[in-house]
Amino acid sequence: MISVIIPTYDEAVALHATLDSVAENRSNKEVIIADAGSVDETGGLARRKASSVLLSPRRQRAYQMNLGAQHAQGSILLFLHADTELPTSALEQIESALRNNGLIGGGFVRRYDSNSWFLRATCFLASLRTRLTGWFLGDQAIFIRREVFEELGGFRDLDLFEDLDFSRRMAQMGQVVTLSPPVISSSRRFQHRGAMLTTVFDLWLTARYLMGTSPLRLAKVQRAFIEKSPNKSTFPSAAIAPK
Repeated sequence: MISVIIPTYDEAVALHATLDSVAENRSNKEVIIADAGSVDETGGLARRKASSVLLSPRRQRAYQMNLGAQHAQGSILLFLHADTELPTSALEQIESALRNNGLIGGGFVRRYDSNSWFLRATCFLASLRTRLTGWFLGDQAIFIRREVFEELGGFRDLDLFEDLDFSRRMAQMGQVVTLSPPVISSSRRFQHRGAMLTTVFDLWLTARYLMGTSPLRLAKVQRAFIEKSPNKSTFPSAAIAPK
């Protein structure tokens, strides 16, 4: 069985389509929502459509995903953002890939729900990155064998780059795979600052992280960037640790 773990905080608008995309996958699965106290309709939607709903005392993706993994029953863990939709063959592809005992996990090619040529180009470059390095970001639906996840100690207690940190450690431990067709992730966070500015800012943060800057410090920089946005609601709220 595959345990699909989704961290949420006020994600009712995006979550509906995400849960429907999971339901369209016919493989044996459970869906675990780790919610950090949403005040919108996320809780009610999750209770109707998920296998279980956990209340997280912390609003932090790393913590919420670890919490979901602790309660998971599946031998494969799939970590899915609340605004990312799976293709209908995703779970079957994961099962097929992991029949190869040499593989320990992986992720998917990603596309945005946008016609922007610039965002299409960034997704193409991201797919090259994953195939060359085995590094995945959270909106690429990272999956892993449960025993390997436990051996890695799960996600580290980071407010930012918990996904990149985890996938880098996963790639160091064993062979990973990049699957397609792509998952479809929301482009909402690019809407008000623009795709180019937001992407350049993301790359700058990533470069500083890879050069050794503390993720805690970078999370504060990211929060300041978001606070200046004309519409903060367009940013995935579960990604933003509270002050």
